[in-house]
Amino acid sequence: MAKLRAIPGGKRKEKLFSLVYGLRLYPAGTVAQVKEGQTLQQDGSKSRMTLHLIEGTREQIRAQLLASIDAFFRYLWRGVSSNRNSYQLS
Repeated sequence: MAKLRAIPGGKRKEKLFSLVYGLRLYPAGTVAQVKEGQTLQQDGSKSRMTLHLIEGTREQIRAQLLASIDAFFRYLWRGVSSNRNSYQLS
């Protein structure tokens, strides 16, 4: 019977990544430009967008990002009225 032998290196390490993203909901057609965590609306007003950082493997980042997006819509926005310009936070 052949002897088992260890193969040098073992499991290969997964690459780690960093994802920077931001989420903010605006009425359609109101955003003119997005730059460095800030938005410029069609009426000339500006607003800031919080940026988030997730680090890990591709699978870890994907799982956390999907959970964050679900939480964004579940907890922060309980509903959008039928009037497209009338958004209400929870």
